[in-house]
Amino acid sequence: MSNKQVKNIIKKLLSDNYYILKRVTFDYLMKSGKWVNQMREVYDRGDGAGILLYNKHKGTVILIKQFRMPTYLNDNKDGFLVEVCAGLLDQDNPEACIIRETEEEVGYRLKSVKKIYEGYSSPGVMTEKMHFFVGEYTDDMKVGAGGGLASEHEDIEVLEIPFEKAIGMLENGEIVDTRTIVLLQYALIHKLLD
Repeated sequence: MSNKQVKNIIKKLLSDNYYILKRVTFDYLMKSGKWVNQMREVYDRGDGAGILLYNKHKGTVILIKQFRMPTYLNDNKDGFLVEVCAGLLDQDNPEACIIRETEEEVGYRLKSVKKIYEGYSSPGVMTEKMHFFVGEYTDDMKVGAGGGLASEHEDIEVLEIPFEKAIGMLENGEIVDTRTIVLLQYALIHKLLD
C-alpha cells in the first residue's frame, strides 16, 4: 500500500466466525490539506467468480435459484434469488474456481471459459473482487445433476431458460442479483446468443 493520503492504519478483529470482519481506523488527507480520522468496518470473505453459461444452438442460459438470508432480511419476500453460478476462489485461480463451481452447482463440465471483467462487489464495506466469466455449454458436457455440495448445505435449483426469458426477468425485476445483471447485459450487448 503506497497511498500517501492514508496513514496510521489500525485494524481490530471483530469477528472471524465464518468470514473476517475488522474495524479499521485510519487518518485520511482531505483535498483541503486537513487530516481527518475515519473508521470503517471491513468484511473479508475472499474473492469470487461468477459465470453466465449459454448455449447458442438452443438459445438458452443456465441460471440457479437459491435462498439468500441477507436478502430475506432486507426486503426479498421469500429470500430466493435467481443468479448466475458463482463461488469463492478458495485458493484457486479464478478460471479453476469457476470450472469447479459450474460442475458442483449445475452439473456441467466446461472445456473453456472466457474472462470478461473483474470488479469489486461492494467496495464501501467488502474486500471481495469478483471475476466475471462467460462460457458456452452443450448437452454433452452434462456430467451430473448439480444442486451444489451437501457438505456445504447447498440447496440449488438449476434453471435452463431461454435467453429472452432471462432478459424479461431482468427487465421486470425478477432478477436482482448484480452479478447476474452484469453478465446478462454483457451477453445482450455482445450478442452472445444471436
